[in-house]
Amino acid sequence: MTGSGIHLPMQSIEAQHLAELVEQFLELLRDTEIGEDAALNRLTPVVYPEDADASAEFADATSADLLDRRAADARVVQAGLVALGEGPDAPQQELSLAGSEVDPWLRTLASLRLVIASRLGIEDDPAPDPDDPRLGVYEWLGYRLDLLVDAADELDGV
Repeated sequence: MTGSGIHLPMQSIEAQHLAELVEQFLELLRDTEIGEDAALNRLTPVVYPEDADASAEFADATSADLLDRRAADARVVQAGLVALGEGPDAPQQELSLAGSEVDPWLRTLASLRLVIASRLGIEDDPAPDPDDPRLGVYEWLGYRLDLLVDAADELDGV
């Protein structure tokens, strides 16, 4: 993506919560082996479900790079949130993303949703416990992701 960038309002408390989620996500990527956690497995999906050997070979060749890219994307988000935190001490601030930062933000928010969906047991049909507080975080990330997608579409002139 190119262009002048995206500007979105973000409450300071939202930025703090998102920063905590990103830090937890980076810890998951850093401290967990593939196969140990269903959420991490969901970030490295099986590409050949009908061929376990081919899937394992593909995963061996690509999973580390894929998770490294997810971590690099998360660090872009982390840096953006740090920069936001250095701004004025106001309840609401403006998140400014350069065009090159938009895709890492999109991928990271989507990855965070995948991890939470895994924790909630959401597969194809979201039917988790409506009283589970993680569902609110999942939905909030979806809202933020929608806002970012809409802004990215505007940036691209779609």
